[in-house]
This record gives sequence, structure tokens and C-alpha cells, in this order.
Amino acid sequence: MEVVIVEDRAAAGILVADIVGQHVRAGAVLGLATGSSPLPAYQELIRRHREESLSLSGCRAFLLDEYVGLPRAHHESYDSVIRRELTDHVDLDRVDGPDGEATNIPEMAARYEAAIAESGGVDVQLLGIGTDGHLGFNEPGSSLASRTRVKTLTRQTREDNARFFDSVDDVPHHVVTQGLGTILEAGHLVLIATGETKARAVAAAAEGPVSAFCPASVLQMHPRATVVVDEAAATMLQLSDYYRETWSSKPEWQQF
Repeated sequence: MEVVIVEDRAAAGILVADIVGQHVRAGAVLGLATGSSPLPAYQELIRRHREESLSLSGCRAFLLDEYVGLPRAHHESYDSVIRRELTDHVDLDRVDGPDGEATNIPEMAARYEAAIAESGGVDVQLLGIGTDGHLGFNEPGSSLASRTRVKTLTRQTREDNARFFDSVDDVPHHVVTQGLGTILEAGHLVLIATGETKARAVAAAAEGPVSAFCPASVLQMHPRATVVVDEAAATMLQLSDYYRETWSSKPEWQQF
């Protein structure tokens, strides 16, 4: 795992966009996350598309998760969110996500897994992290080998997401999410975390034991995982000085 500490949220977005850009030029299969964490990266990708002719037309994308029972047209469905935050502003047309309105969720989840496999697998997967360490919507206690399935959201996650709804009571209780085992099959995992509210989760994921108690700790098991955090999210990292040293002395020829 490579941990990179940058100055602020904007710098984190630029660096993650740099990483994604390396993959985009090769016509990558992208794994897209929603929520507030990846927004600076999406904003930077949109800017590069508009001002630097960055094209995503050769790419395909898969979403991490979707609320169960929320209509696709709902303002806060993740299908709507990703289009509003990224795909409506760039030339990325092939975007698939779990169907939260499916009548047979397990059957739909199996088809979704198959579609990812048939695409050749995700080349670069963008990730955020919940304040409780959840990855995708794999809440604490999730199997480290789990596949795409239904999960029940914790009260904390629903409260964290209530800012997007009128109240916490409007946040769905269930989601369809790629499993931790599914996520681990991507070629390159890139997690972005900013703000002091993520500091404890980041430290547990990067430096704590690999455990279902902190689902994001599975990144330690991946051969190519990059964690990009700002100074606020890095405050509880015990090896922060080492991470800064390795980043400042990273050879120019060594890519992510």
C-alpha cells in the first residue's frame, strides 16, 4: 500500500485525477464511487476534459453501489449522482450500476458480477471510506471475501448520508454493493479521503489489523493500492513522516 499525504482536498483531487488519467489513456475499465470523497477528482477530470482534451470515450465504467428501492430517476440515486457529478460532463457513455429496483436482487447481483468479469475486470477502482471504515457499502462485519449483494446500512452511515436527503428517515436502509472480494479483483485500488472526520478510519485502514471491523483494511491485501489523504485526514497516522519521505523521494520513473 502506498499512502500519499497532500496539502488539502483540492490537491488530493488533482493527484487522483493524475492516476486515473494514466489509465484512461489506455481505454480502461473504471470503477466509480459516489459520495463526497471522489468529488475533487471528478471536478478535475471534468476540467481536463474541457480544457485539455482528455477523452474518456474509450472507457467503460461500473458503479460500486446503489440504494435498494430508490427509483433510478431519484435525485440521490447513485445512477443520478454519478451522471450529475461526472458522466454528463465528459465523453464517458458506457456506465453500468447495480439495479436497486430489481425484483430479484441476488439474480441481478450475479449478472452484475458477470458483466464486470466479461468486460475484462476493473482496471482502476476509485474508493472513498466511511467514518466507520466501510468500503463501498461493506459495513463493519462484512466478509472480506464478499461479492455483490444486499447490505443493511448502519445508523451511523445513514446519519452521515442524511445531508443528501431531507432527513435521516429518508435515507434507505438497504443498498446493493460490490463486495470486498469483488473490489479486491480490480487492478489498481485508489482511495481518497479528506477531512478530520476520516482520520480515525484512515489510520485503521492503513495501519491497523486486517479485519472485518474495518472493511477498508482489505486494501492492505492488495498488491497495488494507493491511499491519497489530505493533512486533516492524516492526523492519526503513526507513520506519516515515513509516508511524506517516500513520496518526496519517489523516483520519476516509478509510476503508481
